[in-house]
Amino acid sequence: MKKPWVCVALLLISGSCGHAPPLIDKDLAETIAGIKAIDNHAHPVRMMPKGQQDRFFDALPVDNLEPASDPLAMRPGAFAKQFLNGKQSVMDAKGDSYPEWVLDQMNVDVMLANRVEMGKSIGPPRFRWVPYADALLFPLDNTALASVNSDRKAFFALEDTLRARYFQECGATARPATLSEYLTKIVTPTLERHKQGGAVAEKFEAAYLRSLAFDAVTKEDAERAYNGKGAYKQLQDFLFRYIAAECGRLGMAVHLHTMAGPVRYFEVAGVNPLLLEPVLNDPALSKTRFVMIHGGWPFTREITALLTKPNAYLDFSEQSMVIDPPILARTIREWLSFVPEKVLFATDAYPFSDEMGWEESAWIGARRGREALGIALTEMVRDGSVTRERAKELARTVMRENARKLYGL
Repeated sequence: MKKPWVCVALLLISGSCGHAPPLIDKDLAETIAGIKAIDNHAHPVRMMPKGQQDRFFDALPVDNLEPASDPLAMRPGAFAKQFLNGKQSVMDAKGDSYPEWVLDQMNVDVMLANRVEMGKSIGPPRFRWVPYADALLFPLDNTALASVNSDRKAFFALEDTLRARYFQECGATARPATLSEYLTKIVTPTLERHKQGGAVAEKFEAAYLRSLAFDAVTKEDAERAYNGKGAYKQLQDFLFRYIAAECGRLGMAVHLHTMAGPVRYFEVAGVNPLLLEPVLNDPALSKTRFVMIHGGWPFTREITALLTKPNAYLDFSEQSMVIDPPILARTIREWLSFVPEKVLFATDAYPFSDEMGWEESAWIGARRGREALGIALTEMVRDGSVTRERAKELARTVMRENARKLYGL
């Protein structure tokens, strides 16, 4: 039986028509398929006893909201039938080793797991933790924010629950009286506990809740807001930069959702990565590494310009799921022609539905992501922009080495 990644290589180079050259050079396809990747962003699901469900794969799961118009590739029936046959029997046979088996089918060495908590069947060294920090941004009464639309109502209820959990873990039963106490008794201890629990980064899904414009705010102004005498946004902005600075101190990266979201009321303008430029330019945050998850679509050219910032990185997770590889390849090529050391492979494996679980989306995202990278590198070789050996080096850089260096894996 062929290894799964060999099958992927055959898929990558198939589909040529007549005498037209294939989209991907055979040698490059085999090289890319054979790289044991590091998946920078995913939501793997734990193995649970029958009758129980894992809901900790996301702080803000999007499966119970008002319907939106799904991208073509995500609609029911797009991929699933080829995966579903025999799935349960494999899960039963593999037991708690099933998630690692899924990584083997993807030829993924390490997957960064965006989860509220880790647990049995999902843990190091194959899975590395990325917990959530958004709940710490909203310590006041969020009733007004939740009343904007049904998405925000559902999301803020979840954030309030997660923040209560963080309070409990810190031994607090109520919000501290002052901002300084909130920082020292809740925020910093929560981040330190995550770090001690193996976290390599903190994730912000803030774009589902507000814009990414986190302004510079003095502690005095933030204190007034904390006491209900100033703008709530100023408090959120101050807390974001405080958390980012603490992540830098603790050696954790900051992950930010930067892509149009798959929900009815998502505000696309608020996710423009250029809104993050003041944060990336802040000298106080120069030690913090920011990873712009999902590569900023539809603002892919804007995000390219930010790669010159020493502390700015990106991945193309989810884009590989919903954008055809030849189209995504154009974006990847632009990134590789600019600052290739900042580009990371990722899938956004997610339990989208019963038909497309995290494992199906993981495999699809990995295959299509490798395909898009292969097309981009093949074009660069054919037009003389890089040598074949340099293209192979870039493939290893994107698929593995950039993340290995970034997280010290």
